[in-house]
Formats: sequence, C-alpha cells, structure tokens
Amino acid sequence: MTADWAADWLVCANCAGRVREGRCAVCRAQLARLREQRRPLAALISPAALTAVLLALAAIVFLVSRPA
Repeated sequence: MTADWAADWLVCANCAGRVREGRCAVCRAQLARLREQRRPLAALISPAALTAVLLALAAIVFLVSRPA
C-alpha cells in the first residue's frame, strides 16, 4: 500500500491540485516523503514481524506455565 491514501485530502499550496495527482515537483516531493514515512510502519506490521511476536509470546507462556 502506498502513501496515496494519506494524500487523498492534501491540497498542494504550489499548484492548488491534489497532492495525490503529483502535478508539480512539490506534490511529487511530498508523495515521496509520505512514502518514506510509511515504510517503517509497514515493516512493523509485516507477516514476518507478527510471526516473530507470536512465537515470542508462545515461548513466554511456555516458560511461565512450566512447573518448577
């Protein structure tokens, strides 16, 4: 998913068009900036990260519930 969803409501002060359309250099720069900001979130919500979190939680539950 791109940052275009975030740019749907943004209006460029330079060309008065929607940022999503990328009419001018300012629009395109803002779209690129939004995509860069989105990238870390996508990495946190990736299937591999979710699998790692679930495995870590399962290991913790296993260790805590094990009789002494």
